Amino acid sequence: MLNAVQVLAENNFGDTRTGGLAGPMGLFLIVLLGTATVLLIRNMNARLRRLPERFPHQGGPVGTDSSATGPSDGTTGQESRTNPSNGHQQP
Repeated sequence: MLNAVQVLAENNFGDTRTGGLAGPMGLFLIVLLGTATVLLIRNMNARLRRLPERFPHQGGPVGTDSSATGPSDGTTGQESRTNPSNGHQQP
């Protein structure tokens, strides 16, 4: 009977000190990722605060006819004429 108790009480799990660094390393990684997340959120909030309320040349509703405006400057579709005598544009 004493022999059976000794066999059951024996440590068959090997060296228990080899995985001793896993806990502190996991805690370090969690703290590092948490810190990086907080810094990224603060940076994004600061960038969002610096954005203007509305951007200039903001387009209208999606369903509008785009032929009435110029390519990207918002001017009308009429072409300006150049006066050949002095090189100035006429409206």
